[in-house]
Amino acid sequence: MAKDKSAGKRYYPTPALEKGLDILELFASTPAGLTVSEVARRLNRTVSEIFRMLLCLEQRGYLAQSANKERYQLTLRLFRLGQEHPPTKRLITEALPTMHWVAHELRQSCHLGVLDGGHVVILAQVDSPESTGFFVKVGSKVDLMHAATGHVILAHQDEDSCQRAIEEWELETKKKKPADLDEHLAKIRVRGYERRASYEVTGVVNISFPILNAQGNAVAGLTVPYVKRIEDNIGIPEIIVTLRKASRQISEAIGALSPVEEEEQKAPKRATKRPPKALPE
Repeated sequence: MAKDKSAGKRYYPTPALEKGLDILELFASTPAGLTVSEVARRLNRTVSEIFRMLLCLEQRGYLAQSANKERYQLTLRLFRLGQEHPPTKRLITEALPTMHWVAHELRQSCHLGVLDGGHVVILAQVDSPESTGFFVKVGSKVDLMHAATGHVILAHQDEDSCQRAIEEWELETKKKKPADLDEHLAKIRVRGYERRASYEVTGVVNISFPILNAQGNAVAGLTVPYVKRIEDNIGIPEIIVTLRKASRQISEAIGALSPVEEEEQKAPKRATKRPPKALPE
């Protein structure tokens, strides 16, 4: 196929690949699963061509049939592949030891989340050592605007990245950005962390700190879904102190500057004085 020199990007149609990706994206947005006819109808395809694609995706482990063989559902294969991506794998590897320390110190669960389109995906999670508590499952997806983790990431990204994430959320949800979002993110930036009652569970307060990369942008959020137990002697102030320390430790492990290095960069460089030239005799 001849390249269109006037086009900004090359484009070579690949119908089979595009069909397979359409199917995976459809299943990703439909947790309850779909029948063959439902997939065909939503994608405006014939049942026969969709059936062949579903069989292939099932054989490759991306889809699985329900117990009654009537519906297909997405497996965790895509999620596992995402975890094997080098930056993600390194983030999890560096974060888990610190997360175990957090859970032990605070007697609360903690989790690590990243942005994925209009959602936050939980990459890693550590249970509380206590017999009771609250936790969020690894692989869970939460609406970006209903997640403390999502808000703290948005607040600590550069303007372009933040705007792109919000636009993806608007595109996926068909909703408009909350009117108070900019003001809310500004408060998080000043405070350095998010502290907010859960949008989904009464009695849970989510406290979230950003995980920063070498450029100072948030790539993840470390969150404790705090649940007050009757005999707890560890409260929100202690959680904030511990999470601040933990988030810095993980951030530095993946390349972020330490507070000392940040101050050194901000400090104006002193001009080196040259010795005066000798006067001619």
